Amino acid sequence: MKKSRTTITEIANELGVSPSTVSRALNNNRAISDKTRNAVVKLAQKLNYQPNLLALNLLKKKTNTIGVIVPEITSYFFSSIINGIQDFVNPLGINIIIGQSNESYEEEKNIVQTFASIRVDGFLISPSSETKKFDHLETLVNNNIPLVIFDRDCEGIEIDKVFVDEYKGAFQAVEYLIQTGCKRISHIAGPPSLSTARHRLQAYKDALKKHNLPINKDYIVESKGFKPKHGIKPTKRLLSLPNPPDAIFAINDGVAIGAMHVIKEAGIIIPDEISVIGFDDDPHSCYFKPSLSTVWQPTYDMGMLSARILMKRINTNNDLSKIRVELFFPELIIRESSFKISE
Repeated sequence: MKKSRTTITEIANELGVSPSTVSRALNNNRAISDKTRNAVVKLAQKLNYQPNLLALNLLKKKTNTIGVIVPEITSYFFSSIINGIQDFVNPLGINIIIGQSNESYEEEKNIVQTFASIRVDGFLISPSSETKKFDHLETLVNNNIPLVIFDRDCEGIEIDKVFVDEYKGAFQAVEYLIQTGCKRISHIAGPPSLSTARHRLQAYKDALKKHNLPINKDYIVESKGFKPKHGIKPTKRLLSLPNPPDAIFAINDGVAIGAMHVIKEAGIIIPDEISVIGFDDDPHSCYFKPSLSTVWQPTYDMGMLSARILMKRINTNNDLSKIRVELFFPELIIRESSFKISE
């Protein structure tokens, strides 16, 4: 039978003192005599007493724990952000608990409620693709619980936010395709509920307009997710068009990889007959044949800065009259899936 955790009350009963005396002795309170303190410490060590850190922290109104909620934890993008968060808070003695919403608003809302019930000191959240209402986040703000949103925006909520300039990265990618001679550029877009997807779609359209290329609605198709399998159907649809595209700009690398699979299965040569550019610079992207051109995002730095901002909120008065909105800049990485610009 498993022995239960030794409590302060058990130590007090064995020594014939009050629990408060034991507590003060363990905390080296000067009001306790050396004799009593030594007796308490000796018995605590003998019984392998372990303090209830959660209870102690709650008394101090802090748990030294923050909640991190992301749509998924298996992708390189979010795992890299989490690494940045963890590397910042670990030296501070702060723990993190991670919740995965699986792109579900209801799941995200439930995780927020669960984390709030155990009184985490603050939240770092990247909203799900289904999150169109922000009532659960507004509840945190109204209760003065520190919150930082990263990667995906929650428009209308005045809180700290950390993003990458999605628009700039997407515009660079599409303009590059145009500069290499592509005329029929398609876009496999993400869910329109996501700010990141909307920004990339708008950049795609603006780049075409800048270079006087028509916006063909048939060339804009939506993926149902961000994994390679979600690039299959959209790409088949694009290749079945009477005048198929000569380039694909995908919402992310996962979808781009799925697109490349379909293209190669169809016997179409990349980039001779069609160019492909993704977004995120997943580490696997450079190992495909051909290697994938993409847009790099500073995910690790995004995690570090998000954690830094949150910890400052936690350790100060959380004055929401001074909101921070930070923007990182992406970088276009050209590999074998798109042409080099002619000199």
